[in-house]
Amino acid sequence: MNIVIFGAGLIGSQLRDRLSELGHEVVALGREAGIDTTTGEGVAAAIAGAEVVVDLTNSPSWADDDVLAFFRDSTRHLLEAERQAGVGHHVILSIVGADRLTDAGYMRAKLAQEEGVTNGAVPFTIVRSTQFFEFVPGIADAGTDGNTVQATPAHLQPIASADVVRHLAEIVTSPPANRILEIAGPEPLGIDELVRRWFAATADPRNVVPNPAAGYFGAILDDAALTPTPGADAWIAPTTYDEWLAARG
Repeated sequence: MNIVIFGAGLIGSQLRDRLSELGHEVVALGREAGIDTTTGEGVAAAIAGAEVVVDLTNSPSWADDDVLAFFRDSTRHLLEAERQAGVGHHVILSIVGADRLTDAGYMRAKLAQEEGVTNGAVPFTIVRSTQFFEFVPGIADAGTDGNTVQATPAHLQPIASADVVRHLAEIVTSPPANRILEIAGPEPLGIDELVRRWFAATADPRNVVPNPAAGYFGAILDDAALTPTPGADAWIAPTTYDEWLAARG
């Protein structure tokens, strides 16, 4: 199967390697490839001959207006090029809970991306994932003031990026679902607890202070905001957070 991935970051690079191991012809294109999905420059040439296109792009700016324009424009140009090229499956990676955190500009932008895909002319699968274990260090740094980290005890149900990639590879090589699928890690944990365990595993001396008012993506969380949607029949990954921490070292 000929597969083109737009975005060669944490997920894109791993997905390229996984699909290649499975025998598929695959390329992952980062910004250095000279393709601009927001204008469409280079997109048609990049997808020539592709059977599946995976959109893992992300906006270089997370300012509300910028990120909204990025996902709307990129989605429009990708889908139009795919329609003309006869691509049979468009896959995007979105976020579990995006529809519940509409106070956050980034989440509104991801919903606009989903809407563009749903209303487009190319068969699709939208994969909503919970947050990745790999995001925890950045969450900690964002909440740091001196030697203290303010972190909400509200739950995430985070997932290892390697598990995302393994399941995403199955979705990419399957027929289009033409709907939203959810994937999540095996256990809900408070963000404060995630940071605390990260510090314990890395001998980080910072202190974690639980603070329900500490936001995430500009929104205040409750335990349901970033965990699987009831009734969504989410795919649950096998790797626990503690197993992931232990495997790092």
